[in-house]
Amino acid sequence: MEKNIREFAENRKQEIFRVFDDLHGMPELSMQEFRTSAFIADYLEDRGFQVARGVGNTGLVTYVHGNEPGPVLGIRADMDALGHMIDGELRAIHSCGHDAHSTMGLFAGLAARELGLVRKGSLKLIFQPSEEQEETSGARAMIADGVLEDMDMCVGIHLRPIQEAKYGQAVSALKHGALATVTAEITGTAAHGGRPHLGKNAVDAIAAVVNAVNAIWVDPVVPSSAKVTAVKAGGANYSSIPEKGELGIDLRANTNEVMEELLDKVERAIITGASTIGCGAAVRKIPGLPAAVFNDEMIRIAEDSIREILGEEGLLGIRGTTGAEDFHEYVKAKPELKTTYIGLGCDLVPGLHHPDMTFNKDALLDGVSILADIACKVLG
Repeated sequence: MEKNIREFAENRKQEIFRVFDDLHGMPELSMQEFRTSAFIADYLEDRGFQVARGVGNTGLVTYVHGNEPGPVLGIRADMDALGHMIDGELRAIHSCGHDAHSTMGLFAGLAARELGLVRKGSLKLIFQPSEEQEETSGARAMIADGVLEDMDMCVGIHLRPIQEAKYGQAVSALKHGALATVTAEITGTAAHGGRPHLGKNAVDAIAAVVNAVNAIWVDPVVPSSAKVTAVKAGGANYSSIPEKGELGIDLRANTNEVMEELLDKVERAIITGASTIGCGAAVRKIPGLPAAVFNDEMIRIAEDSIREILGEEGLLGIRGTTGAEDFHEYVKAKPELKTTYIGLGCDLVPGLHHPDMTFNKDALLDGVSILADIACKVLG
């Protein structure tokens, strides 16, 4: 069957490229994917799919149903582009490959239907908005609209930079870490620089917080970090003791358990650090993203599909990455959901989130074939 799947992708190569080029030419920011969503929905509906629009704001859901009882396997593709400042103007650019992911998900669904890959259960195609903005996570929005209710398994896919995977290679389980952001507003007492004993200096409090955050220790076996990445403070002039200050902290951890520990310790470091100067601190935890939690069965299925499509030499196995991904919100919300997340080699340069990012478009055929083969293995 993998031969038929690969032939499908090869035979539809120019159509796959045209769809990618169309999506690439209509980049839209998070939760603004109106043209993208309409294009994908229209394309599928014109080919006989029944599409639910407006799921999680601009998201889409459609199915390929089998004739026998079985599980529901989701293929999730993100749709949003990134904002880049170009010549002083904010421009949306597909610099993270979400146009490629949507193209691969779309044609994997077409392959599944046209080749009769779904015999039991259902294949659920999920086109998700707002992966790039964790505060407006499209995964959380689609979960709130019930996308998980019937789903037993789910697979995602993402282009990888050439340093991680080359064209003709793929990662069977790309393990993202957890991400969180903490901000704090420091409140002291204003005073004249000549009479500092009458004030409580917010700058001194921020310095104490920085030292306290830098002194945090968690299990060194689990890669993690907490670092102050933004500071704002100052009075009317350099001779004024400022009563207000702000700071921002970026947190990363390779497990959700360590992230929870970091969040607790960072909050205490802020409050305690500020109190040593006699200042108060209002702490805000901005919704972040969880670390990957994958299923061994799904990883094995992905490995088998990668082997069959790319050969043994194309299988890179399980790999870690320093980025974060809201795909893992699905497992957080439904722990029994079986997932894995494929990293697709495509000779991508100079890197993800670079406005000049490019890759070998032939890799789209690899992605379509791998996703369709996974669907065949689970539902065929």
